Amino acid sequence: MEPFRFHLFVCTQQKPEGVPSCASKGSAEVLAALEREIQARGLDNDVQLTTCGCMGLCDEGPVMVVYPEGAWYRRVQPSDAPEIVSQHLREGKPLDRLIWNDASAMKAMSIEHGEHFRQAMAAREKAGTLPDRLNEMIRGFMPSRCVLTALELDIFTAVGDGANAEQVGTRIHANARAAGILLGALVSLGLLAKTGDEYKNTPETARFFVQGSKDNQRNGLLHSANIWHRWSTLTEVVRRGTHIPIDAASTPEWTTNFIAGMQRNSKDRAPLIVKALGTTGVRRILDLGGGSGSYSIAFAKASPEAQCEILDLPEVVPLTTEYVSKAGVAEQVSIRAGDMLHDDFGSGYDIVMLNAICHMFSEEQNLDIFRRARKALAPNGRLVVQDFILNPDKTGLQHAALFSVNMLVGTDAGASYSEVEYASWMKAAGFTEVNRIKLPGPSDLIVGRVK
Repeated sequence: MEPFRFHLFVCTQQKPEGVPSCASKGSAEVLAALEREIQARGLDNDVQLTTCGCMGLCDEGPVMVVYPEGAWYRRVQPSDAPEIVSQHLREGKPLDRLIWNDASAMKAMSIEHGEHFRQAMAAREKAGTLPDRLNEMIRGFMPSRCVLTALELDIFTAVGDGANAEQVGTRIHANARAAGILLGALVSLGLLAKTGDEYKNTPETARFFVQGSKDNQRNGLLHSANIWHRWSTLTEVVRRGTHIPIDAASTPEWTTNFIAGMQRNSKDRAPLIVKALGTTGVRRILDLGGGSGSYSIAFAKASPEAQCEILDLPEVVPLTTEYVSKAGVAEQVSIRAGDMLHDDFGSGYDIVMLNAICHMFSEEQNLDIFRRARKALAPNGRLVVQDFILNPDKTGLQHAALFSVNMLVGTDAGASYSEVEYASWMKAAGFTEVNRIKLPGPSDLIVGRVK
């Protein structure tokens, strides 16, 4: 049975650098080109495009197979995609120049590849070689640090439409030799391209990392660079049991980058939360630690009756005001400077929101916030917590467990928490009904309701 008219399998198996593979020969670009052509010709509902692992024919890659015919293609290039789609998928005529139909040779190559692979694995096991998975995990900081440094130095903007290492070094006020070494690493990571002595941005970096581009996310990503500096203290933090203060964390630039980073994470999730909670009967909302105001903005846009109040620290308020003003909802969203750990919340709210906030505080601080939020709610009101939720034994999900480490190095006593913990705090604070709402992505909602 074939639910689709055609099913394409493209090998994208990643292998160690220097080992022949379809991935090293550009299979990801082939996959992207096929996807573009399939969409452009309106074949989305007729063609299933799937990545797959090694087919044992690495020396002839990139390799792909088209079913139901079982037609094998080899040495496929992105430039072949239009012809494959137009001739094979639309007219039903496989491309003879790319077809590989020597079944005995293909089988022999695949068997030989499998034998060599098993022999290599056996030799590594006997020698006690560190597994690739562990090695990549240990060295994973290297590409990350290259990208973060490039963002900090604004290298992608300096490269612009094209520049050599000396020009880039001059533009970022750095040593040309050192800039050249970093630029070379960025090319190896697929973040820049090089022709002769000239470096150029890829379509991705031009779109997301260059100042002035419509989808530039550099400022928000600089928060990740700040986080990296905190993570470098992890060994000592584990010894001490709490974070080590970093002077840079108190600067206006740090705050700007932090809020930009939160905006980057929240702008797509905010509509999902509004949809999950609904707007019926929701007129007053208190958004604790609202930051860029994404969630209040989303509620205001979804319901003209909603009036939202954001409570955040004095140094954040000017940034929040700017985001709210740009969104055009200033009449529905008010902003109050304060500290949620100490200030009175007010009363009569239908919803009190804590979006990506609770992980910054200790268990005792969260319980206190929940109790005061309970008093601030109108009858039938809801306390809404959005956060990374750990499983009961706190070993997963992985993003929640790693984020708990992020809070260890960045806060006095923060952490990721489990559903059981959130529910116990809400019940202790007087909430009579507590539910978890699953959301797409890494975080969920814990919602407590009062009668």
